[in-house]
Amino acid sequence: MAHPTRRWRGVTPWLFLLAPLVLLITFTYAPIVNMVAYSFTDWDGVSPGLHYTGAENYAELFTRSELFEVFFVSGYYLAASVVQIAAALYFATVLSFNVRFRNFFKGVLFFPYLINGVAIGFVFLYFFQDGGTLDAILGLVGYDGDRAWLGTPISANVSLAGVSVWRYMGLNFVLFLGAIQSIPGELYEAAEIDGANRWQQFRHIIAPGIRPVLSLSVILSVSGSLSVFEIPYIMTGGATGTETFVIQTVKLAFQFNKTGLASAAAVVLLLIILAVTWVQRRLVPDDKVDLV
Repeated sequence: MAHPTRRWRGVTPWLFLLAPLVLLITFTYAPIVNMVAYSFTDWDGVSPGLHYTGAENYAELFTRSELFEVFFVSGYYLAASVVQIAAALYFATVLSFNVRFRNFFKGVLFFPYLINGVAIGFVFLYFFQDGGTLDAILGLVGYDGDRAWLGTPISANVSLAGVSVWRYMGLNFVLFLGAIQSIPGELYEAAEIDGANRWQQFRHIIAPGIRPVLSLSVILSVSGSLSVFEIPYIMTGGATGTETFVIQTVKLAFQFNKTGLASAAAVVLLLIILAVTWVQRRLVPDDKVDLV
């Protein structure tokens, strides 16, 4: 018979895991199960009864091409995520070395990520509006005339994608900076003795050393580009060709009372993100990380 102390030692880890597991199941997996169940019904989100319709919602999704045309908007955010990752990697690399006021610059770069997304949406709504802050700044350097920055699909999506770069670059910056600082300092010292410059140190030490974190950032960027919601919803409401797949899904559920169809759209989006993540993990597995 096991000693009581040893038995409690075996139970204690599960007691610590109990609360997070309950929260995870309650607020993550249970809603996903409900969402999948609703996707096979014609529920309007209000009626107490559910009518099973089989795969009709999925058939409607895949036979109405306009429901997937909104994914073209994600291309703007995907391009912006490339700029965002490149800028974050550049600043993280520069500020990982001894630079004057580097703690100040670290705070400046990370601060936008701490701001509430709703507040950012309203701030930049006034920033880009006709005769707003951006037009006033351009007027100081000789630009004359107001421009509808949110008035055309291209300019609106470029503006919104630019806001996302400003907001989320701080997250990637912190991830890259932490990964770079975890690289042993002896590698830099050996590289300097061998005469390696900053670019060579980045290429042969930093880049291979942060590959897992870079892979994570790519996954987050791709999934985030496919599921953009709050900034375009607040700034344009999906108007002027800025509607994303998530905004469309929300409108299906709460504006057109098609909760069943919206649930099917959410399931499809989840599967797309999982598929993209799986492909990315197969292309860049962590076991290929090697310091050259």
